[in-house]
Amino acid sequence: MRRHGPTVLLLLTGAAVLRITLFGDLCLRYVQAGLRPYLIVSGVALVLLGLVTAVLRDEHEHEHGHGHGHHHGPRTAWLLVLPALALLLFPPPALGSYSADREAAQRAAQGVGTFPALPDGDPLSLTVAEFSSRAIYDSGRSLKGRTVRLTGFVTRGDDGSWYVTRLLVTCCAADATTGKVEIRGADDDAPPTDTWVTVTGTWHPEGTLGSDAAWPPVLDAARTIRVKQPADPYEKP
Repeated sequence: MRRHGPTVLLLLTGAAVLRITLFGDLCLRYVQAGLRPYLIVSGVALVLLGLVTAVLRDEHEHEHGHGHGHHHGPRTAWLLVLPALALLLFPPPALGSYSADREAAQRAAQGVGTFPALPDGDPLSLTVAEFSSRAIYDSGRSLKGRTVRLTGFVTRGDDGSWYVTRLLVTCCAADATTGKVEIRGADDDAPPTDTWVTVTGTWHPEGTLGSDAAWPPVLDAARTIRVKQPADPYEKP
């Protein structure tokens, strides 16, 4: 069986990549949507390479008549099949509260200044990153008096506070950074950690703009509802 190891590994890896890209949105747990076409091409290439390898091996063994007894290599090489098989059968979930707790909050780089005007209409749907940047750095206080709507997963602080949290991904899950907004005024019975929610409320100013006291920004919640995790759980820069 060892002689089939490379072929099996190529086919399994290719099939796993195609499963998470062609048959759903699982790949968005790990990479930006713009990288999906490259993953599809890679998956197809791996499957084709595995098939070609199998055909060439069979032809070689048929012509030379030594299909056994001359294959060497460590049996531990079969362990390389396990990650591909795991991705094919049990794809890991998107990053959640564990990753958020380990990642120090990354703040907007532009510093204090004015921001473009917000669209008319309330409630206004904003990303966690957009809300955070304006709450911490906008000298024009564009959030004042506006009703906003944020969606993210629940994380908790050591002091009992809870947050709507999102991970911001530039390329893939490996470079994810965390943004979060503290929720106040909601029911004391906050949703469990990692539950996805949409919170509607108003900005609660805290501290001096651009200071540590302004982080994390605060939202006075008027309504909190549980929602399904979006197909693409990450925010983009």
